[in-house]
Amino acid sequence: MEVTQLNGVGPAVAAKLGKLGLHTVEDLLFHLPTRYQDRTRLVPLNALSPKSACLVEGQITSSSLQRGRRVSLRVNISQNGANLGLRFVHFHANQTKSFTNGRNIRCFGEIRPGPQGLEMVHPEYVLFDDVPPALADQLTPIYPTTEGLSLTRMGQLIAMAWHQLEQGSLILNELLPHQLISRYQLPSLVASLKQLHYPHLNQDLNQLQDQVTPAKLRLVLEELIAHQLTLSRAKQRNQRLPAPVLAVKRGLEQALIKNLPFQLTKAQQRVWQEVASDLETPTPMVRMVQGDVGSGKTVLAALGACRAIDNGCQVAVLAPTEILAEQHLNSFRHWLEPLGVVVTFLIGKQKTQTKRQSLAAITSGEGQIVIGTHALFQEAVHYQHLGLVIIDEQHRFGVAQRHSLIKKAPHGSGLHQLVMTATPIPRTLAMSAYGDLDHSVIDELPPGRKPINSVLINNNKRADVIKRIHQACNSGQQVYWICPLIETSDVLQCEAAQDTATLLTLQLDNINVGLVHGRLTSVEKADVMNRFKAGEIQLLVATTVVEVGVDVPNANLMVIDNAERLGLAQLHQLRGRVGRGQTQSHCLFMYQAPLSTMGRQRLDILRQSNDGFVIAEKDLQLRGPGEVLGTRQAGTIGLRIADLMRDAHLLPEVKRIAAGYAAYPDKTSQIILRWVGDRKAFAKV
Repeated sequence: MEVTQLNGVGPAVAAKLGKLGLHTVEDLLFHLPTRYQDRTRLVPLNALSPKSACLVEGQITSSSLQRGRRVSLRVNISQNGANLGLRFVHFHANQTKSFTNGRNIRCFGEIRPGPQGLEMVHPEYVLFDDVPPALADQLTPIYPTTEGLSLTRMGQLIAMAWHQLEQGSLILNELLPHQLISRYQLPSLVASLKQLHYPHLNQDLNQLQDQVTPAKLRLVLEELIAHQLTLSRAKQRNQRLPAPVLAVKRGLEQALIKNLPFQLTKAQQRVWQEVASDLETPTPMVRMVQGDVGSGKTVLAALGACRAIDNGCQVAVLAPTEILAEQHLNSFRHWLEPLGVVVTFLIGKQKTQTKRQSLAAITSGEGQIVIGTHALFQEAVHYQHLGLVIIDEQHRFGVAQRHSLIKKAPHGSGLHQLVMTATPIPRTLAMSAYGDLDHSVIDELPPGRKPINSVLINNNKRADVIKRIHQACNSGQQVYWICPLIETSDVLQCEAAQDTATLLTLQLDNINVGLVHGRLTSVEKADVMNRFKAGEIQLLVATTVVEVGVDVPNANLMVIDNAERLGLAQLHQLRGRVGRGQTQSHCLFMYQAPLSTMGRQRLDILRQSNDGFVIAEKDLQLRGPGEVLGTRQAGTIGLRIADLMRDAHLLPEVKRIAAGYAAYPDKTSQIILRWVGDRKAFAKV
């Protein structure tokens, strides 16, 4: 039943609901509250505490305009000798006239400490003279909304959907196995939804919001199963078309291994065998290789490329940034051009003539390995026989982008996908976010690598840090100085790369300082990076564009400015730019005091551990899955009621239960439609 069948829902309201993925009346019933408010009781003004949201009542004693950085309206109310301030920053003239002394007012909002005592900022309120308005008879659910769709209107629409359910115009099918419902003693689907939309008056607010009640567990299990089934369906769709069988030819592959100036670690050998086994089958490989910074994922990518070329296929290597693409270009050319392999480069900012030559080489098949950025999957790019796609830092690409490259396979055939990430993703998160991928982990660094010594330094020690850089550069070492922003910002108060490079040039006599950031052209960036690699530049000031793909073994000191403003995974990856040689390396995390409690906890994790997976687990606990993955785009995790950290213990059973749905294709489609809705891209890949 479409939402337009509800009274008062025309095309305009339907369009707004569509932005939230709500197209049917059933969708409205599964649009669950994110939290609740207690408007069933009044809290006396003498019993208020900061950071609590509550309903209060009092009498207006004064109102006045207060001038500061901007004009605000302050209203004072009292009750039995206790006082509370109400502050309005956005207000109109008629509003100021309505707050007359002696009138009664009821307000709901969050209590905050203010300059003149406790206050509410922009509370919801109603004025009355004699008869107070009735109190709510149940907890008030707070729903996600969108522009032009108020919380009140959303509540009305959901109430209408409930009416349709109660009248029998709408039927909700039970889609969980009866054994599961019995094992966990779960309430029915309708009872669970009703308890979450319209909780009992005596329901504990904290328990309702923070704990997994039986009603919530009922829906958590269903959502996780739907999520798992969606990923399984995506994997099945990937495997419908046969991929080329990339058999062992012992040509390029063995030649590369023989010519490498190092031996593969045991972990690299193990993961390569897993990849190679996949490539030898007609079923498309979809494998993620996780490996900490410096663990040697690129070599495995090169081996996979050799296997594909030996079998007459082209290889596309997709990177999220031009710097990383250029690093791959240099590595692949260094390893493979001596073996006769033609490596082609394609990025968006190439000169017209160069791009035309690259496109021609790709179309003719002369370009055996094509390395580049988003340009690789543009319409103008036609591969002669693409057989393997290698995607680096794959979490930076949306599902639709990944699919655009996969569609470049020859008509009627699939292709193999090797996706790599140096962002350590906790197993819990990988199981749920990337359930359509097989996983391999390179859990060993090359021999001789020493753990990086990490130190937290207050920004007021800046002069000492600069002195240390001077000593390091004079002794023949190279140094990174990382800044979060390109230009100064009054809001963030961060040191900018441009300003920092200028200041350090003035303060460090005879030290050659370079600057690289995202606004430089690819040619300018390449020139600076090449000079840094060659040792001409001793100190490189950079933004986070050097987070991945930069390998300068002689650089063994890094300073990260305003480290408290970056995520743990990003800080860990930045730190991985040093420690790539045999010399002891150091990373100085400079922070601006005072640090918040969480800020201190986060930086302490980095100081205590060099293990990316330990750091990732802690990051997941502190920030949640959406932030750790670094994406919030369509096609990634979008859980409504389940929580990957809280509900991690359910995932093994969820996977087992989801496997049983293979016998019930109708139920599979229904549960995916119910929880994944119109996120079509999710099921396409």
